[in-house]
Amino acid sequence: MKILISSASFGKIDLKPVEILEREGYTVVLNKNGRKFTPSEFNELIKDATGLIAGTEKITAELLEKAPVLRVISRYGVGMDNIDLEAAKRLGIIVRSTPVAPSQAVAELALSLMLNISRRVSEADRNLRNNNWTQLMGRLITGKNLGILGLGRIGKKLAAMVQPFGMKIFAYEPYPDNDFVATNGISLLPLNEVLSRCDIISLHLPLSDDTFHMIGKKELSLMKKDAVIINTSRGGLIDESALIEALKNRTIGGAAIDTFEKEPYIGELTNFENVLLTCHMGSSAIETRRQMELETVNNLINALKEVKS
Repeated sequence: MKILISSASFGKIDLKPVEILEREGYTVVLNKNGRKFTPSEFNELIKDATGLIAGTEKITAELLEKAPVLRVISRYGVGMDNIDLEAAKRLGIIVRSTPVAPSQAVAELALSLMLNISRRVSEADRNLRNNNWTQLMGRLITGKNLGILGLGRIGKKLAAMVQPFGMKIFAYEPYPDNDFVATNGISLLPLNEVLSRCDIISLHLPLSDDTFHMIGKKELSLMKKDAVIINTSRGGLIDESALIEALKNRTIGGAAIDTFEKEPYIGELTNFENVLLTCHMGSSAIETRRQMELETVNNLINALKEVKS
């Protein structure tokens, strides 16, 4: 049986997960293109695949309907907004993901972006490389108000990480873990109040119909003029055109963005000095990727065994 791995980064760090699949008797087809498959490539490769290890590429109903023997999709990552789950269910395809493994790495990236943009580290680095020795005046994060939108696994880890900085934590979370909130001194507030009170806003919510463009012109206008917004979750949570307008009008102080609606990103956000951009690298830590790949493979194998039993 054939296992198609559409994620171009899978197996780059360690071939052990691929070897596990081969020992189980599966024929593994890796994506060696260094990019996402084109629609025609995907259509051709998936048509005889029993299992799919998927990255962030779109898994549409049309694609799934061209895969008559596909039984399991094992998502190499957390979010499943790129997969047509209704179509998968209708076609009897099991879908699994790895929500636990990336949490630490994404939370650490959010913290690093918070520190970087507050102290203008990347901006100073660019200046120095251009022979411009200028000591830029930044801000401390110590004692500031941090707004966390989404207190799931990643939001919780970030809340724990910033405790030594003495930050006051405000959070928006529709389904809160009240014990965690109480233990960590977090104030739960409506979205608008979190936005208006905080110096730093960090997004940690899944993308859905309810959360798509949840941060738009109105929401950005509520933020402090020197506040920054950080998104290591999903690009669609922020209305990019509204963010660009807010930056141009100096409605907010800056932004640090790791995920975008269209990737690879090419757009106007690259023109702002007070914007820090990274290339969807929340889980890009060696330790995390090894764990994710093993979990992804184990999820696939176990699900295929379920189908057989």
